[in-house]
Amino acid sequence: MTKKSKTPLLDKVWEPADIRDFSTKQLKQLAKELRTDTVRSVSITGGHLGASLGVVELTVAIHHVFNTPKDRLIWDVGHQCYPHKILTGRRERMNTLRQGGGLSGFTMRKESEYDPFGAAHASTSISSGLGMAVARDLGGGDNHVICVIGDGAMTAGMAYEAMNNAGSMDSKLIVILNDNDMSIAPPVGALSAYLSRLISSKPFRSARHFAKEVAKKFPRNIEKAAAKVDEYTRGMVTGGTLFEELGFYYVGPVDGHNLDHLLPVLKNLRDDKESGPVLLHCVTKKGQGYKPAEESADKYHGVSKFNVVTGKQEKSKSNARSFTSVFAKGLIAEAEVDDKIVAITAAMPDGTGVDKLLRALPGTQL
Repeated sequence: MTKKSKTPLLDKVWEPADIRDFSTKQLKQLAKELRTDTVRSVSITGGHLGASLGVVELTVAIHHVFNTPKDRLIWDVGHQCYPHKILTGRRERMNTLRQGGGLSGFTMRKESEYDPFGAAHASTSISSGLGMAVARDLGGGDNHVICVIGDGAMTAGMAYEAMNNAGSMDSKLIVILNDNDMSIAPPVGALSAYLSRLISSKPFRSARHFAKEVAKKFPRNIEKAAAKVDEYTRGMVTGGTLFEELGFYYVGPVDGHNLDHLLPVLKNLRDDKESGPVLLHCVTKKGQGYKPAEESADKYHGVSKFNVVTGKQEKSKSNARSFTSVFAKGLIAEAEVDDKIVAITAAMPDGTGVDKLLRALPGTQL
């Protein structure tokens, strides 16, 4: 008797074009199967699990709505690209992930035409995306450029420099902020989803454009006042004033796990031919859909091989001390005799050993 597949819909997907005609119901089922397959794949090889599980629905939605690879999709953090790899023709090779001669743990241009930019964790997606958008405009192209950047990567200066440059131009660029930790805005729900759908729609955008054109007929101070009223009213409702100041049209927050909310907003942004840079704020949860990862996002950020049922990781034993433990011991020794010591961590105290300093010297400021 043939064993029934746990991923019957995903088994039919070889490239994003295969899901373009899927109904919302099918896309929801595909997301469930994609999450199951991501967990299975990483349990065999180890890798970055939590971040990938957090963008499953977002990955499905982007590849359904946009015409990748003609439309350029740039993942700022390679840690979250596993579902993307599975949907873009690399599913059968996922058991080689991060192995010698196998798939890279990050996006890689030579690996697939669906990876237009290779990155790990560098806050460079908006810069590269803006470059692609400007090149498109100079060449008379009409494709979309979509950058997905996490809230951690958004804290880097390079991201804001890129947004500042993009905001001063009129090039069409879609930046998706994957907010899974910073809580920039209040919890999302039906009301915020409705507002996001409304302000991303063509009627609203057209009305806003019309209002601006009318305001231009009046004295300069009235035009400026009208623009500020529009900006700050939407900012108070949605939390997007910061991005508006940088020249981006802000949409959100949207539940990044709810396809009923996510799909219409992405379609609105795709179909709008007149806008410049836009930022879509999606709220997601690391480890979404896999309980062990949801309950311990830090331990499931990067994992070794693990048991899918129990979540227990298979830690390899080594007699050698880890670099992290050696660094932590040295840091603590220096801090004990010099209270001016400053430790810089890559937003991951646990992964760099700085957590041990905090425990050894409780008065230390993080």
